[in-house]
Amino acid sequence: MRVNYLGPAIPGLTNPCVSTLGIKDISPRCYLVEVSDEAGIDGEIMEGDVLVVDESAPLQHGDLAILEVERQLRLFHSHRIGGSCYMREVGGGDEMFAKVRDFRGVVVYKNRILC
Repeated sequence: MRVNYLGPAIPGLTNPCVSTLGIKDISPRCYLVEVSDEAGIDGEIMEGDVLVVDESAPLQHGDLAILEVERQLRLFHSHRIGGSCYMREVGGGDEMFAKVRDFRGVVVYKNRILC
C-alpha cells in the first residue's frame, strides 16, 4: 500500500494536521505520511489516514513499517523470523525480507482525521 510523504511532524510548525493528532511528545526523528487511495475506504488502514513514522525506532515483530520499494514509500506488516524481519505489504502485494537500506521507519501513531 503506497503512502505519501507529508513532511516532518513538528506541532505548530508544519502540517496543520499535527496539532489535531493529540500527541504531546513527538520525537524530532518523526515524519508524517498519508495513506494513498490504494487503501480504499474500509479496513484498519483507510485512504487519507495520517501516520506518524519514527525513523529511529527499531523494527520489531508485528510493527507497521514504511519501506522504500521501487522509489515509492509503502506500508508493510513485519514478522520476525529468526534474526530477520519478513515484510508483508498491507492490503496484499509485495512480500520480502527487510533490508536496512530500504527501511524508512516504524509507524508509532495512526489517526483518521479530517483536515
